[in-house]
Order: sequence, then structure tokens, then C-alpha cells
Amino acid sequence: MERAPGSRGRVRTLIGGAVAVAAAGALSVTGLAGTAQAADINVAKNAGFESGLGSWTCTAGSGSTVGSPVHGGAAALKGTPAGQDNAKCSQVVAVQPNSTYTLSAWVQGGLTYLGAEGTGTTDVSTWTPDGSSWKQLTTSFRTGASTRSVTVYTHGWYGTAAYFADDISVFGPDGGGGSDPGPSIPGSPSGLSAGSVTSSSVTLNWAGVSGATGYNIYRNGTRIQSSTSPSATVTGLSASTSYSFQVTATNSAGEGPRSATVNATTSATGGGNGGGNNPAVPKHAVTGYWQNFNNGATVQKLRDVPSQYDIIAVSFADATATPGQIAFNLDPAVGYSSVAEFKSDIAAKKAAGKSVILSIGGETGTISINNAASATAFANSAYALMQEYGFNGVDIDLENGLNSTYMSSALHQLSAKAGSSMVLTMAPQTIDMQNTSGEYFKTALAVRDILTVVNMQYYNSGSMLGCDGKVYSQGSVDFLTALACIQLEGGLAPSQVGIGVPASTRGAGSGYVSPTIVNNALDCLTVGTNCGSFKPSKTYPGLRGAMTWSTNWDATAGNAWSNAVGPKVHSLP
Repeated sequence: MERAPGSRGRVRTLIGGAVAVAAAGALSVTGLAGTAQAADINVAKNAGFESGLGSWTCTAGSGSTVGSPVHGGAAALKGTPAGQDNAKCSQVVAVQPNSTYTLSAWVQGGLTYLGAEGTGTTDVSTWTPDGSSWKQLTTSFRTGASTRSVTVYTHGWYGTAAYFADDISVFGPDGGGGSDPGPSIPGSPSGLSAGSVTSSSVTLNWAGVSGATGYNIYRNGTRIQSSTSPSATVTGLSASTSYSFQVTATNSAGEGPRSATVNATTSATGGGNGGGNNPAVPKHAVTGYWQNFNNGATVQKLRDVPSQYDIIAVSFADATATPGQIAFNLDPAVGYSSVAEFKSDIAAKKAAGKSVILSIGGETGTISINNAASATAFANSAYALMQEYGFNGVDIDLENGLNSTYMSSALHQLSAKAGSSMVLTMAPQTIDMQNTSGEYFKTALAVRDILTVVNMQYYNSGSMLGCDGKVYSQGSVDFLTALACIQLEGGLAPSQVGIGVPASTRGAGSGYVSPTIVNNALDCLTVGTNCGSFKPSKTYPGLRGAMTWSTNWDATAGNAWSNAVGPKVHSLP
């Protein structure tokens, strides 16, 4: 978000082009002693991607590992085709000459190939079209008279969605490389934190443990439940009661040591414990940023913000000398006679059913949360400001990078203080949400249990990849829908995804689109109509809505944006 009129954000353009396929080096295996046939094993290493991309080579930037979806264990391969790159990932396996091997893999997502090359006889491959559930691909090959290594691979197809692969098997005689050792007992989970807290439940989150297939949750020293993912909600608790929690990681080898203890106190019966009575955010909501400064846009008081806006993000909080700590300083330029008058406007908006939150960051924001101390300082100071001013929650608009581990910890600490009615929004740039391995995307996924909506900034961007692997330029329906699809298919709920655009041509350096294009994108994503060349494979009727920078620039343009987009959002299915 921009403070200065006419300032331009950093433009990032992805240029489509050929991406060289990384050639896997041949693995040389010396002859085996004796003449007996080796026992059949899976000669592929790291077949379930539990060790990241270890033993695998993927074309540049196309491969990553994810925690969801997975077929087995805690990880799977995600291959993302882009331009002329089909997201090929390969491994050289050691084999016996004149031997037969069965090659198989579990796949889902976009069109996916599985194959083997360098067999010394006939190279093989098999494929399946797009699929929303796991499907097993299987083929077989025979090695040549002098073949000691074979390259096995999986890849997607040009212009199609990302694919996922897991539990790859190359089953046959041991070629001398052996197989992966059996699992060892996993280590202790780190980063255990308490998320949203109600009068009868506490949500727990922690960092996933490599090699773990499940987790056990302990309350006050007693095991109470298990989970297959690094989060869980403990229910059936008593109001206004303090509890201690620990978790352990498990797999077929056994249960690892317990984590550090985290304490959480349930709220009193009847709701959250911070910020006063907070109105609920509607199913479909319009978010607008209110400028606590004068940069040439219409100067407003909060009472002047049109009723079409459901969430008003006050921009921005200020950094202090203490890392992670924030403050808020009302700018005299916006015309309030006193802080009390400003607080009165917040209370009036909340009484009208609106949420007023405090935005942290902006184009020049310098708040850094990169360790445990700064995370706690952020949570404590943000909660104090919520208490002082009556803010419903916070917005994260850090455009100069963030640390997902400590930012998610800070937000969970804040939620534990503020209660389940806290509103949490985020406004990442397009580059931040291109894939789930980015720190912003990782943060959004880590706080899904308390996240209201991510309103990505579809402007000041340049061209970006859509979820189909094609490059789209800003300013079109396709740019809005194909990039939203990445978030919708990458783990966020439709209710946690919104479209962020400038309110006028003066609101951003580039990327302004007319309200008609915004409304067409909303139709395309929710009901499948008014799409451009890109049409999602399914609709998302629960999409949260839209956001604009800013209510002030909207007012400068006669509120044309909110008058057009507001009714459309509120009429979504």
C-alpha cells in the first residue's frame, strides 16, 4: 500500500520462456559379488519426499515439497509447470542388468506423467489427466544387458495446473544402491503455540516433524487425542480455566519425546476476552483501507467511510524502538480534534456492524518480527492497541518480507489474548502468493485457524503465473481469477480469499481495473460466468469478497468503486 501520491511499487515481471531441463548425472555402480539374484526392493530413495527433494532433481524452480495434499507420510512432491517447463523431477536409481522393475507412483492435480529412461531396452511412460483425488500410475521396464542405472521421472504438462506425486516405487532387484533405511523415532515438535481460544476450546499449532506420520496431544500430562497434521483443536474444556499442553510426533518406529509446554486459559462463558463486543464479519465482505495521512486523496474521518465497507483497515501502525513492538499515532492531517473523537468513530462503526482493524506495514513499513522476543512484543503491543482504541483485529501488509515462523507465532499469541472474534486480514503482493513455499503463503497457511481473509494486491505487479502455469498480465479478468486460483487450490478456504485492487487510477502506480472487471472476476470465481480465457475447473461460491486501496481514493473518484463492487459482493451466493 502506498503513502505517497504517484509512487510506484516494485514491478515484478515473469517472462515466459524455455527452461532447461536439469540432466541427472548417471550413477555408476560396480559389479555385484556372486551370481545370486538380489532380493526385490524399492530402489528409489526418498520415495515419499519426507526428506524434501533429497535424491531428486527438478527443473529450476518447478519442484517443491508440501504438507498437503499427501498420499502417505507428512510430505509430497508438488510440480508446477510454467511457460515451456513441464516441471520434470527425476532420480537416477541403481539397477541390475537384464532385470524387470515395476514403476509406480500416486498422483493427483494436473495432468501427470510417470516414466523411466536410459533403460537399455525400451523406455516407458504412462500418464493420467487432471484429477482431484489420488490415483496410482503403474508401468514396468526391463533393463539392458549392461544397464546399471536408470532415470525415473515424473512431470506435468505445459499450461496445466500443478501436479502432486507421492510414494514413488521402483520395485525390483537391488542394483547395489540398497533401499532407504526404515524410519527412526521422530524428534520433538517445536514451536508449539496456542491459537484461537474460546470458553470451551483451544487451538494448538506446531512445526511439522520430518518423518512423522502423526502426532499425540497431551493436556496436563495426559494424552487426550491425536492428529495427522501439525495442528489440533482441543474441545470440551471448562471456561476461565488454565491448561497446559504438549505434543509428540509418531511414526511406525514409535513415539518421540514431548514438546515444550504451552499454557492457555479459556475465556469466560459467552465469548472472547479482548477488544469488546466485535461484530461478525459477513459471509461476503468488502475491505477498504483508510488513510491516517494526507497524500492528495480525499481526507476522511472514519464516519465518512461508506456503509458498503464491512472491514475498515486503519493504515498504518508505527514501529517503535523495540523490535516487533507497534504503536499508533493519529495524524492531525486527517482532521480529528482529539483521539477521543477518533475512538468514538470506531465505536460507532462497530455498533453499525462494521469491523475496524489496524493495518501493520504498508509500502514503507519497517516492522520486523524475526525471533521469539519480537513476536511476543508484537502480540502484546497489538493487543494493547486493540484494548485502547477498540480495534477488532489487525491487518498484515508487510511488503518488505516476513518470517513465517515468528509472524505466525505472534498472530497466534495475539489471538489467544483477543479471543475468537478477532479479525485477521492480510494483503500480500502477487509475488508473495505464487506458491506455498513463500514466507507470506506459509504464514497464511499457518494461521488458517484464525485467518479471516487474504486480500492479495493485484496491482503494482507486472505479469505473473496463474494456477494453470500460464503467464497473465495485470489489468484483466484472467489476472484476477488465475492468480486467485493459486490461493484457492493452495490450501486457503474460499472464505479466506479476496480480490484487492486500487479504487482509482491514482491509487496505485499500475494495475487499476474498472469495477466491471472486478465484478466479472467475482462472477467467474463464484458461479463460473463472465470469465476470460481462463476458467477455473470449479466454482468457489464461498469467496469472501474484494478489497480496495483506499477508501480515500474511492472518495476522490466519487465512491464509484464501492458503489459498484459493494452491491456485487453483498449479492454473491
